[in-house]
Amino acid sequence: VQLQASGGGMVQPGDSLRLSCAASGLAFRSLTMAWFRQAPGKEREFVAGSRYNSNTIYADSVKGRFTISRDNRKNTVYLQMNSLMPEDTAVYYCAAGTGLIASSVGLRDQYTYWDQGTLVTVSS
Repeated sequence: VQLQASGGGMVQPGDSLRLSCAASGLAFRSLTMAWFRQAPGKEREFVAGSRYNSNTIYADSVKGRFTISRDNRKNTVYLQMNSLMPEDTAVYYCAAGTGLIASSVGLRDQYTYWDQGTLVTVSS
């Protein structure tokens, strides 16, 4: 089981960035996929999640700016990030879990598989 995220980088405030996470060795269609992030000195926090039925859930801090989507043919989940702000600076992690109900999508301990993280820096 492997998750490989890509697309991080350094951008300016107001810019956009798209993260991708490719999964292998899993029945992707049945998975809940999510993005978490961890800023320096802070705990890892939920950003967005996509359940197996494509229902999406977002943290309040990113609603209206970030969009999570998935391509089941490519076993890939995406995070489109628009109107980026300096407080979005963090290491972003892709996570996968099974059997999650809607109310548990935002809970870090519900996810079994994680990637190594990709750094997003928003700075002028």
